[in-house]
Amino acid sequence: MEFNINSPKQLGEILFEKLNLPALKKTRKTGGYSTDQGVLEELALTYELPGLILEYRQVAKLKSTYVDALPALIRPETGRVHASFNQTGTATGRLSSSDPNLQNIPIRSEMGRLIRAAFVPEKGNLLLSADYSQIELRILAHLSGDEVLVDAFRADEDIHDRTAREVFSEEELKNRSECRRRAKAINFGIVYGQSAFGLAQSLGIERDAAQAFIDAYFRRYHGVRAWLDATVEETRRTGVSRTLYGRLRQIPDINNREFNTRSFAERTAVNSPIQGTAADIVKIAMINIARELRERQLTAKIILQVHDELVLEAPEAETEAVGRIVREKMEGAAELLVPLKVDMGIADNWMDMK
Repeated sequence: MEFNINSPKQLGEILFEKLNLPALKKTRKTGGYSTDQGVLEELALTYELPGLILEYRQVAKLKSTYVDALPALIRPETGRVHASFNQTGTATGRLSSSDPNLQNIPIRSEMGRLIRAAFVPEKGNLLLSADYSQIELRILAHLSGDEVLVDAFRADEDIHDRTAREVFSEEELKNRSECRRRAKAINFGIVYGQSAFGLAQSLGIERDAAQAFIDAYFRRYHGVRAWLDATVEETRRTGVSRTLYGRLRQIPDINNREFNTRSFAERTAVNSPIQGTAADIVKIAMINIARELRERQLTAKIILQVHDELVLEAPEAETEAVGRIVREKMEGAAELLVPLKVDMGIADNWMDMK
C-alpha cells in the first residue's frame, strides 16, 4: 500500500479513514486528526504503520539536525566543532550551549546514541566522561536533612530501591522491578514538584493511585515534606528562591491568584534551589579541575559540559592521573550531609563512555 503524504493533516486522514485507526483524535488547531508522538506511540502498540512512521521521523530528525548539520560546522583550521557556552542563558544557573547545542546530542535512543560515536579525540588521545550520580537527589537530602534520604546515600544504597521498600507493601514488592520503576518516577517527580496528575501520566496509572504513592512517600520522608512546605512559604514571603551558595532567582508569580500560574511558580520555587545548587557545584568543580590540570602542567582539557557531566580529552598516558584529579575535584566540590559520587568512563569516542 503506497501513499503520497504531504502534511501531518493528510497523514492523519489516511490513518483514520483508509487504515481504519479510530483511536485518532482531532486537533483543536486544524480540525485534522492528531498524529503527534504520543498518539502514534499508543497506536503502535496495536498497528505496524504508526511504528514505522515514528521510526521514519526519528531518522529524518537525526539526519537533518546532526548528520547533515554538524559536519558543516567543523572549522577547517581545527577540524573540530566549536560551540558557545552561555553563563546566563538559563534561570536556574545551568550553562547552556548554542551554535551548535552540544548539550542536546541524543542519548536515550539506541539510534540517537550512534550520533555520539562521531565525536572522537585527536589521535593518541582518549575521551574521559565524569558524571555526577543523582546529584539533585543528594542535594535534596542535604537541604531537607531528611533522615531516611541521608541514611540511604551515606550507606551507598540504590536510592530508588530504598524508596520502593519505604513506600510499597511486601505484596507489591514481589514485583520489585516495577516498584523500583515507580519509585524512581516518584523520587525525581518530588525534585520537580510533580503533582499526582503528572505522576499518573508518567507511570500510566490512575490519579488516585499516584496520589496514594505520593502520600506514602511523604509519610516516610518527613524531612522532605517539611522542607518543601518551608521553601514555598519562604518564597511567598520574599519572592525569590535561593541556592545553597546564595544565588537568587525571582519567582514573581508565587502569590498569583490564578491556580495554574501559582502552582507552576511553587514547583519552580522548589526545584530552583536544587537544580541551581547542582549548577553551582558543577561550575566549582570545573574551576578546580582546570586549575589543577594547569598547575600539574597536564595537557588534558575540559572540552564539554552537559549539565551534570564533564567530558575531557587527554593523552592516553595522562588518563589515569586525570581521572584521579577529576574524581577528587568533583566529589570534593561541596561538603554536603551526603557524599557526592561520580561515575566515570574512558573511551575513544563519546558513545562508548557510557
